[in-house]
Amino acid sequence: MARLGIFGGTFNPIHYGHLRAAEEVREELALDKVLFIPTGNPPLKSMDIAPAGQRLEMAALVVRGNPSFDVLSIECEEKTTSFTVNTVEKLKAIYPEDEMFFIIGLDAFTDLELWYRPERLTALINFVVISRPGNDYAGLFKCPYITEGDLEQREFEIYALRRGVARRLDMKLKTGRDLVLLRITGFEVSSSLIRRLFREGRSIRYLLPEIVESYIISNGLYRER
Repeated sequence: MARLGIFGGTFNPIHYGHLRAAEEVREELALDKVLFIPTGNPPLKSMDIAPAGQRLEMAALVVRGNPSFDVLSIECEEKTTSFTVNTVEKLKAIYPEDEMFFIIGLDAFTDLELWYRPERLTALINFVVISRPGNDYAGLFKCPYITEGDLEQREFEIYALRRGVARRLDMKLKTGRDLVLLRITGFEVSSSLIRRLFREGRSIRYLLPEIVESYIISNGLYRER
């Protein structure tokens, strides 16, 4: 039985923040592989989102040569709106014997109620919630998917994560699935920042792999909104 990290996102474009987060989660949880899954048709589509096929190609270029990373086209092949719960159900059918961990940012996790069928999602898969030092964990105490008593008992440990004193905290979701809170290295980089800098004609070097920068230039991506 393998241990798989499921890392979804628009990856518009993929950058060093994504890659370092995946590497730290892989190492901390002793994962056999991290599967990057670019979103095909996100529910909230950005005006300057690159076509799914090109975002998939950029991700594939980056992970090539790393045996611990792989890219799946499972969402990019779909023409309908991409919902995480549907993707996870398909993955469970493809990897029935493997243990899977869904990698998600703290901000997205605290907004999980707004997702499509969140109750079903939290019953299907374990969660790894990643954050950077200084992130506000207050939203956790309003999360309906964590037992309130467990949150109250672990308040000091959560505070230690927020302060950067602790790195990891293992908890449980109400569904019985594992919940791992993990503090990762802080990278002040985002896909939206990269797109904005590129449109302004400014350098994006050292924010993402050179092969992705070359792909963006050669394919004329992100020139205009």
